[in-house]
Amino acid sequence: MTVPPEQPPVDPDVDLRVPRQRAELRGGTASLLAAIALGGMIGAVLRHGLTVAFPHPPTGFPWATFAVNVSGCLLIGVLMVLITEVWAAPRLVRPFLGVGVLGGYTTFSTYAVEVQQAVAVGAARTALLYLAGTLVAALAAVRVGLTLTRLATGMRRLRSSG
Repeated sequence: MTVPPEQPPVDPDVDLRVPRQRAELRGGTASLLAAIALGGMIGAVLRHGLTVAFPHPPTGFPWATFAVNVSGCLLIGVLMVLITEVWAAPRLVRPFLGVGVLGGYTTFSTYAVEVQQAVAVGAARTALLYLAGTLVAALAAVRVGLTLTRLATGMRRLRSSG
């Protein structure tokens, strides 16, 4: 398997109005950013649809955000095994699916805001359960995604004994 040459990082404060700075986006970087942006839009629309379909009261448990974050973590585990251990994925697959779709789909910033809001309305127990439960479930979901995908594809990670 051939590894493509590494792309230089894009400076986050590139001023697109300055031609010399815009040149940094030429080559593969513009397509990379486009893939991430397109994926992010798709993921965000999916997440928004779920949170609108399953709203929660201020003192209630935010099940939609919890489900989005946990399922997104499960899917990132699946994706990472598939594109790093099973297939030789094209260059834009990981940025599109991993950073874009799953990055836009999951919403750990909303999770933090919902914890804060629950505390503010006096639902400290719900906030604590949500805070710890999401963390544990999200980490477990990544592990489950990795393990089940390896089992399903017959891939086993070699462990070093040293």
